[in-house]
Amino acid sequence: MTRRGVEDPTEGTSRPELRARARRRVLVTRRSLARELRALGVRPGAVLLVHASLSSLGFVCGGAVAVVQALRDAVGARGTVVVPTHTSAVSDPAAWRHPPVPRRWWTTIRREMPAFDPRLTPAAAMGRIPETLRRVPGAVRSSHPMCSFAAVGRRARALVARHPLSQPFGPSSPLGRLVKLGAHVLLLGVGHESNSSLHLAEVLWGGLPSRRQGAPVLARGRRTWRTWIEPAHDEGDFEAIGASFDATGHVRIGSVGAAQARLMPLRDLVAHARAWMHAHRSPHPRREAAGTGERSRRGRRAGRARVQGDLGREVRSSARRRSPRRDA
Repeated sequence: MTRRGVEDPTEGTSRPELRARARRRVLVTRRSLARELRALGVRPGAVLLVHASLSSLGFVCGGAVAVVQALRDAVGARGTVVVPTHTSAVSDPAAWRHPPVPRRWWTTIRREMPAFDPRLTPAAAMGRIPETLRRVPGAVRSSHPMCSFAAVGRRARALVARHPLSQPFGPSSPLGRLVKLGAHVLLLGVGHESNSSLHLAEVLWGGLPSRRQGAPVLARGRRTWRTWIEPAHDEGDFEAIGASFDATGHVRIGSVGAAQARLMPLRDLVAHARAWMHAHRSPHPRREAAGTGERSRRGRRAGRARVQGDLGREVRSSARRRSPRRDA
């Protein structure tokens, strides 16, 4: 009740619900989204890695389809839009934690789980925008069973052509190729905790432990279970890294629909995050998984070092050339 005895309709309502109500009162269209994306700094011909929350944008006339169309309008016919289409459930049940499954089920799950199919396997857990974009005519998707990316546009096929199982976010993954193409990251209504490009910085930092992983994949059209060793990524400090990068002046911050949006150069972000990790993280004392031969370990390390060294030099030199800026 107010002091005048008139009932307050918001009394007893949580802040998240009040914010959700406010967003629903903002009408958003394909045209208004494209206009606001261009005002934020998205340019024709851009290569854009997008992390987005549809519900944060307001009442979107046309839903996820309108958002995907607006993203493509903003980058134009010569641009490329990329989204993460991760499928963490297509994995070894031994690693499942939320929730775990009984150990007695593991063998059956490994034998019966359908193989990852880039054309068929849904990415529903990533949200409606990635799931919509991967279905756009002409869109293509990388082959990693857990950490795939989908892309549409001029550079799409080159970006997703190869995706090593053992380096889902490494220099030879779509993320590494995005850096080389001078891509930008767009966060629409989400924070840096959702910014998968920071995993590339973890690989270049080099202090992650390793873990064994497995999944069913298609090999020459036939289902097979594959196992591999990969870095054990950790996004626990991504918000702190993102806040630190926001303060450098390299991030354009504005509004798109009812959401706060951030646009940033991927190369500079990765260089900054790598340096942050060197300053604030401690390398894991055991980086190699047990059971692998010393010779194969040396060979893998040498190959990764060559690729990582080239990309590391590229991100560092780019960061030195770029001057800080911030657009409110």
